[in-house]
Amino acid sequence: MNIALPVKKTDIRRAQSRIRDFLSNPANIILLVTVSVLGFFTLYPLVLLVADTVKVNIADLMYPELIGKKVGDVTDFHWKRMLFSEMSGIYFRTPLRNAVVMSLLASVISIIYGGTVAFLITRTDMKGKKFISSVFIFPYIMPSWTIATFWKNFFQNPDIGSYQGGLLYWLTGIKVPEAMVYGLVPCAIVLGLHYAPFAYILIGGILRNMDANLEEAATILKASRAKIIGKITLPIVLPALLSTFLLVFSSSMSAYAVPQFLGGAGGFNVLTTTLKQFITNGWYGQGYIMAIFMIVFGLAILGINQMVTGSRRSFTTVTGKSGQVSYIKLGVWKYIVAAVLFILCIFCSFMPLVSFALESCTFIPGDYSRLTLAFWIDRGYPVENGLHGLFFENQVWSAFRNSLVLSASCAIFAGTVGMLIGYAVARKRGTKLAKAADNIAFLPYLMPSMAMGAAFLAIGAKMGLSKTMALLIIVGSIKYLPFASRSGINAMLQLSGEIEEAAIIVNVKWWKRMLKIIFPIQKSTFISGYLLPFTSCMRELSLFTLLSSGSIYLMTTLLEYWQVWCDQSANALNLLIVITVLAVNLLVNKLTGASIDKGVGG
Repeated sequence: MNIALPVKKTDIRRAQSRIRDFLSNPANIILLVTVSVLGFFTLYPLVLLVADTVKVNIADLMYPELIGKKVGDVTDFHWKRMLFSEMSGIYFRTPLRNAVVMSLLASVISIIYGGTVAFLITRTDMKGKKFISSVFIFPYIMPSWTIATFWKNFFQNPDIGSYQGGLLYWLTGIKVPEAMVYGLVPCAIVLGLHYAPFAYILIGGILRNMDANLEEAATILKASRAKIIGKITLPIVLPALLSTFLLVFSSSMSAYAVPQFLGGAGGFNVLTTTLKQFITNGWYGQGYIMAIFMIVFGLAILGINQMVTGSRRSFTTVTGKSGQVSYIKLGVWKYIVAAVLFILCIFCSFMPLVSFALESCTFIPGDYSRLTLAFWIDRGYPVENGLHGLFFENQVWSAFRNSLVLSASCAIFAGTVGMLIGYAVARKRGTKLAKAADNIAFLPYLMPSMAMGAAFLAIGAKMGLSKTMALLIIVGSIKYLPFASRSGINAMLQLSGEIEEAAIIVNVKWWKRMLKIIFPIQKSTFISGYLLPFTSCMRELSLFTLLSSGSIYLMTTLLEYWQVWCDQSANALNLLIVITVLAVNLLVNKLTGASIDKGVGG
């Protein structure tokens, strides 16, 4: 017979004392709440997502295979149709193949273009480095669909669609083939150009901080420049190349706006655009299966990236770093290469703005011989397109207000929570709870935006928040929390704990320590944790297109709608969005002192 041993009162008091000690530390409470709340909002939508793939919904009742079934019944129909039916080739395998090929090409383009520019700036005597370094990162700051829209405006011609032509045709009469305007090739090029600054930042940062003594020693030993690059430079930057490839590949796989804008009438579909079609038509089960594959794909790719960057051996061979970089002498080519890069930077950074301005002022899209400001300032309905001029169109200012409210709300929530997580993780660094909170806060970064939107579409239906501003704020705050939490962790790790300990000794309350001591000292870093989610949210389309469809218009979702039927007004709106994003990014730089190109410099 088992006899329960009596619990000693001293053991109870000891346990209570431990609990009180644990809860008396604000860092422990923050970590506990973070793990609980974020764990719920991150994992629960995924559970609902999986559950809905084996349930019948109302739109499925049209299929003969589900005759006699009721809404909510368990079925394997969605999985069979998506993976094993005759239609799976069209609905799954073809979009998957398109997405993989597009992402591979985009990754190669971004690495070749961005890596070459990084090498030229850090290792040659090319002219104009400072200007090129500053302007080169513009396509990464701007939304990806900016370049996609510009690409269409520039290369369109009368043989493609019903347009009069694009800027290239109007200036030269050249007609490029449709495959250069719509489909795989332009999508890959546009994504490659968009992520090339990302490759430039990562690879250039490695090259700039690399010890020049290694190359100098090889030069002294009469090694050729090609051998130095092949045997010394490339092995050192190889981890950055692999990391860049994997991250660009993952980002391109989850891209929605570019293939949506440049897919064309031929129907170049990838996973994200097909997912949107499924959800829009009410086929949630099949759409959610695609979202699950996207999440697994993204997690696998970024897991490989963590293995590549986390397990690699260090290439460090000396304790100091020589500042005497031996630049490659390009001779007369230093001017020619600079001129070519100057033209490319202007084409990718400034020409989109010029193109949007011109297209928004045309009577007929592509015809620049007659210009008008009607699509900006007309109080009536310019050219009978059903819209007022942009400055007097109620839809625009309603969408602008919604975008500002959403972005500001997400920035406040993500920035504040990220700052608190940074404080708690730094103070309890090394504990299991701190590691769990850090990992859960970073998890949304690993999830493709479109798939995350689909997951929260499922949770919104369960919680009665479908297509509401509240749901948009929740998903936006969680998606951009990794930016804020990383900013908060970096800020707190730079701050000595002795500063706070001195305040604790004189009995200063925790909230007062945060407001009066910690925040003022690391103000610039914390502010960036607020402003980065704001700017990202203002330009986001993939995350919100499913969650706001048909109910709440944002600037980006309104642009997606106008893009189909109102070209001039869409270009005017595009210009307004880009100017807003660039202005906010300039504000970020002025307030925080951060500049994305300072990691390389010229």
